[in-house]
Amino acid sequence: MTSEVTYIGELRTSCIHLRSGNEIITDAPVDNNGLGQAFSPTDTVATALASCMLTMMGIKARDMEVDLKNSAAKVTKHMAANPRQISQIDIELHLPAKIFEKNKKILEHTARTCPVILSLHPDVKKKIVFLWDL
Repeated sequence: MTSEVTYIGELRTSCIHLRSGNEIITDAPVDNNGLGQAFSPTDTVATALASCMLTMMGIKARDMEVDLKNSAAKVTKHMAANPRQISQIDIELHLPAKIFEKNKKILEHTARTCPVILSLHPDVKKKIVFLWDL
């Protein structure tokens, strides 16, 4: 088992990662009757995409002896109304590494084929921008 999720009321859940004991609180967004005081479940999906991309790039970069430390992603999630679902995820990756163009292509391909992006429904648009050495 990976995690346990408990509904704690007021449209909020507590998610416990069983191996580490780390906790994530989710809250319904304001536009869906919630308080918006924490990540919403759909926020966690969009954020997981960026986290997965950076993690997979980090694994590949380590193998290539490239340092991606302090790389960051800005994430924007767009929702559709009917049915209510994620319609688009925009990710802007800021990558401080000074590397050869060939290696950039390898790392960008790695990001675009991470497990989370491959798990998202094809109807969810993904706008991904790589900004190198800023």
